[in-house]
Amino acid sequence: MNTGTTEAAAAVTAAAEMPGAGTDPGELTAILERQRRAFLQDGPPSAALRRDRIDRLLAMVLDHTDEFVEAMSRDFGTRSRTGTLFAEISGMLSAFEHTRSHLGRWMRPAKPGPLARLAGISTEVHPSPLGVVGIIGPWNFPLQLVVVPAASAFAAGNRVMLKMSEITTRTAELTRSLAATYFDPAELVVVTGGPEIGAAFARLPLDHLFFTGSTGVGRLVQQAAAENLVPVTLELGGKNPVVVARDADLDRAAARIAKARMVNGGQVCVCPDYVFVPEERIDGFVDALRSRLREMFPAIVADPDYTASVDTANYERVLALVEDARARGAVVETVSPEGETLPDPVARKIAPTLIREVTDDMRIAGEEVFGPVLLIRPYSDLDAVIAHINANPAPLVAYWFGPDRADFRRFAARTRSGGVARNEFAIHMFSQDAPFGGVGASGMGAYHGKTGFDTFSHMRTIAGTDLPFAITSIAAPPFGPRISKLVDRSLRSAHRRNRRRVRGALPGTTSS
Repeated sequence: MNTGTTEAAAAVTAAAEMPGAGTDPGELTAILERQRRAFLQDGPPSAALRRDRIDRLLAMVLDHTDEFVEAMSRDFGTRSRTGTLFAEISGMLSAFEHTRSHLGRWMRPAKPGPLARLAGISTEVHPSPLGVVGIIGPWNFPLQLVVVPAASAFAAGNRVMLKMSEITTRTAELTRSLAATYFDPAELVVVTGGPEIGAAFARLPLDHLFFTGSTGVGRLVQQAAAENLVPVTLELGGKNPVVVARDADLDRAAARIAKARMVNGGQVCVCPDYVFVPEERIDGFVDALRSRLREMFPAIVADPDYTASVDTANYERVLALVEDARARGAVVETVSPEGETLPDPVARKIAPTLIREVTDDMRIAGEEVFGPVLLIRPYSDLDAVIAHINANPAPLVAYWFGPDRADFRRFAARTRSGGVARNEFAIHMFSQDAPFGGVGASGMGAYHGKTGFDTFSHMRTIAGTDLPFAITSIAAPPFGPRISKLVDRSLRSAHRRNRRRVRGALPGTTSS
């Protein structure tokens, strides 16, 4: 860990504050071509080189931890040092260790079942590098959410181009400056700049494009990538529902949901967005939630652990959602410390806000909040809750607070979401052996662990034979009577077998 901001970091901060700082759009194609030439010339890297790149990527972060914490704190205005260390840096360590320790096994070719070998055909499936991978990162976790997928891309043997968010400019410029000292540009390049650079980046003829961000921008990224048939992985967001079961421990559920909503000031794609509570327990739940929030934040404006909205635009967007709900009849309660005037436009801090009596015509009912606001809805019937969730775009995660019983199993089986977590925030992300990703409007594709390695690999089948006769003689003309009889016999046998399986299920058939 570096102790203190270096002169280089100070220069980076100054550069970030200059208008127009960033990569020239004309450079992007040249960077891509340079990396692709190097990839084709050098061929697939060894396991040792892949580990070396992963190690250098982690060293870039760990050698300059203090600079990164300072850059992110200044980008947000207020952001907890401990929270940044935990979420951005400590949180990535297990991912790096898991990837580098399993890399050799993941790289081994797989051999399909014995049938082909018995027929004299040798077949192997090789995980091959794609080439040059582009990664577009978000602003809410501007370091971790580019570095972790980059490690997976390196593990798979690729070169990497990173596009950092233009909202967290200091973090972006620091990453760009440091990357140049740890990597040859043919291995890794960090791109910075505004929306026009992002749009040009998404149109590049990359070998894979990985995007983390909003659903709306994800649509534009996919459209841009489609021009060159570039495959995409989209890690998006959505309105994540929570169900509090009738037999849940209400105080424990309220405490954990309050904590989960306030991670990074609510600016997390897996934060709970709205909570279904049994109608007969809703007052007790709100009381417990309010009490817990007051314990957590006896002060807000001067609290260095209370994360601010990242910029004025996002601060005003959240407030506009709340005011629209209030104007349309919602009951809005702000849990503000006594004596503090919130929201505070200078600090860009919004007090924890609880909203009840939400109706579907309110903007906040359909838009992801991405702030310290929680919607609370009563329910009497679990099937109605399931129907409500399924009537809306699939969220990134669905939460359940309560025991693992039949109603939870029905909820998990009948709803559609990227993942399901019970009794804890984001616990479905903890295992490096489990994939993480969305479905539908919350994303496509997944990463983490071997899933990330596979995402950035092409599973290439390599087959061969030393048989003394040509297998294609069966499929190529001229066809003799022996081949015709063989094909007819095979089809009749398949038809009889299938008919037995569906007997009684088709019109005109009877069950045996």
